[in-house]
Amino acid sequence: MKVGIGAAAAAVSALAAVAVRDLLQRDHALLRNFPVIGHGRYLIEAIGPELRQYVVAGNNEERPFTRDQRRWVYASAKKENNYFGFGTDNDIEYTAGYPIIKHRTFGRAVPQSAPAAGYEASVPCAKVLGAARGRARAFRPSSVVNISGMSYGSLSGNAIEALNKGAALAGCLQNTGEGGLSPYHRHGGDLVFQIGTAYFGCRDEHGRFDLQRLKDLVAGAPVRALEIKLSQGAKPSLGGLLPGAKVSAKIAATRGITQGVDCVSPSRHAEFSDTDSLLDWVELLAAETGLPVGIKSAVGDLDFWDELTSLMATTGRGVDFVTIDGGEGGTGAAPLIFTDTVSLPFQVGFARVYAMFAQRGLHEQVVFIGAGKLGLPDNAVVAFALGCDIVNVAREAMLAIGCVQAQKCHTDTCPTGVATQNPWLTRGLDPTLKSVRAANYIKTLRRDLLKVAEACGVEHPGLIDTGSVEILDGRTAATGLDEVYGYQPGWGLPSEADRSTITELMHATEPQGGTAPPSRSAMP
Repeated sequence: MKVGIGAAAAAVSALAAVAVRDLLQRDHALLRNFPVIGHGRYLIEAIGPELRQYVVAGNNEERPFTRDQRRWVYASAKKENNYFGFGTDNDIEYTAGYPIIKHRTFGRAVPQSAPAAGYEASVPCAKVLGAARGRARAFRPSSVVNISGMSYGSLSGNAIEALNKGAALAGCLQNTGEGGLSPYHRHGGDLVFQIGTAYFGCRDEHGRFDLQRLKDLVAGAPVRALEIKLSQGAKPSLGGLLPGAKVSAKIAATRGITQGVDCVSPSRHAEFSDTDSLLDWVELLAAETGLPVGIKSAVGDLDFWDELTSLMATTGRGVDFVTIDGGEGGTGAAPLIFTDTVSLPFQVGFARVYAMFAQRGLHEQVVFIGAGKLGLPDNAVVAFALGCDIVNVAREAMLAIGCVQAQKCHTDTCPTGVATQNPWLTRGLDPTLKSVRAANYIKTLRRDLLKVAEACGVEHPGLIDTGSVEILDGRTAATGLDEVYGYQPGWGLPSEADRSTITELMHATEPQGGTAPPSRSAMP
């Protein structure tokens, strides 16, 4: 009895102390007016995303990824049943802009009927990366789905390791992000090394780009290509900041910076100042390393792309690949105005850039990579129809290894250990287990893309054309994808030679389906 009374007295005293503090403080009017109980408002705000996801929001209301989308990723990552019953939750009839994929009754591709068909299929890129410009280390990417650039520092070491091991299991590429090539990137997965404005991992003690350090780095790691990051969907045309508190010894060693000191990424590159000097630098990197070299950018003003394609068409210099990130993409934190309204959404931005390459006859010489919520099959199919050869996945890959969309990536308090450097939180993420889930997700997405391609009558996602997609204008009308974005006949597809080669490759590795035995009446 005395213990209970003592505990109650202590609780009352604590509440009284909180009440007195609330009444005396001047920072929060809510707490001065409603001491103690006013804290409930801040608690609810803190767990608002979780409440909406699991209690309040409908299956298709939550953003950036709906509950249905997350369920599909989670089930795919766990290799569980990812089918949905009782029809679609989407309001198809009244949703303008909704894509409809048009299947063919009779196509040259005959899908297999088994539910697991295509899961272990090889789905390589329809183009050889670097071949058009004769790069010494040109190669055909073995997967049309790859892991997008996410830096060690933004993501935990365990998360990077899980993604790298997953890339090895799935046979796909992992982009390092601009934060350098860490020990966590060295677990078997092939890499695309991203070079940002701070030249992390290939800079000297003054922060200047160091070509020899880059050459030494790529010589000692499974780097297959170089990507020059101009901007991204999360923070287009902005630099970045990694607070000193997050700059651990491993991050400092990976990036070539000082431990415990704020790490600033400038908003512009120092090695080039215009499109012409950018192409000079691209050719220098390609000549010195032998690797294919590309650029990554969100799309805003089109003058840059006009000048780039003009110079490529007239000077003999050029990029081997172009990664277009949509304004709806981005794993990093940014000011709300940039997140919400700066840079074009993927489809609009990509279509405009692709058209410039196509108008100058360059589209068959460049590998186009798309990013920005393309880790969902419907979005990815539209991207392939518009001319993507590869899609990169970022947040969807994070979901596959445990992210719950808590939207705390920028606070260092990610509850699942994905986007934090907090040792207690990161210890909960098992890289070996989560790598299998990352691989399962990538294989499932590839399988779904392959099955949709076959339903459209072709053998490979890269062969889906704009004629296979219509965009709903409302309940009673739809417009072809080519008409929506002003595509000319043949745009969005690889060259005839590449189409022929990838068709042969798919026939050699992926068996076709069949039909039921004909009835007696059908027999001659």
